[in-house]
Amino acid sequence: NGDASNPACHGIAGVLEAYQCSLRRVQLYGPTNFAPVVNHVARSAATVLDGSQYFVLLIITDGVISDMAQTKEAIVNAAKLPMSIIIVGVGQAEFDGKIWGLGGTRGRLGG
Repeated sequence: NGDASNPACHGIAGVLEAYQCSLRRVQLYGPTNFAPVVNHVARSAATVLDGSQYFVLLIITDGVISDMAQTKEAIVNAAKLPMSIIIVGVGQAEFDGKIWGLGGTRGRLGG
């Protein structure tokens, strides 16, 4: 939403509004490091374990993950928190399965 001190979006309308605003302000470039943002949201989710809030981290990326090992570790550490992570690849980047190495379809995600 552009507010670093209160980055929450409320509902789908809030997410769409934040996305539209970011399209006008953000310039995409590399490296593409996901671990810092995953850890940031995980810290917020860890403060609300009473079931009153659920966090959804939507990452829209135009590049392959540069910090895959750190991102996997961050996701594993966040696995028991009230949060989901959605990663959407856009643009002409060759994701060639590297981004999908995060999926846990064959069991728990490992480093």
